[in-house]
Amino acid sequence: MRIHRLLATALALASATVAAEDRRYDPKALARYDVSYVRCESSFPEMKGHRDDAYLSLWRIKPGPRPAARLTEIRNSALYKSEHRLATRQAASASEPAAVKALERQCRGLWGEAQRTPTPPR
Repeated sequence: MRIHRLLATALALASATVAAEDRRYDPKALARYDVSYVRCESSFPEMKGHRDDAYLSLWRIKPGPRPAARLTEIRNSALYKSEHRLATRQAASASEPAAVKALERQCRGLWGEAQRTPTPPR
């Protein structure tokens, strides 16, 4: 009976880990992030070229070849591409001053978070 409980606990922990991993690499969320990041780059030039590093720092993932390959794989998926098109259309229509101000706050927060997380030299 004790072995069954241990196995059930191990299975629950493994499925929770997989669920957390899936959230990190969700194609829809990544597409929306990418669209927002492009808008951040236009307002904050210092963010240019640090998209993946900033994304990985949000999830506390160390940059490296494996996470980079995973992001590339997701960006090539059909689900990502369709969500990216939708998010781009929505972002183009969100040009009210309140939306722009909210995006700038998010950009500053994202960049601040990315700066706190040290990145290894490439």
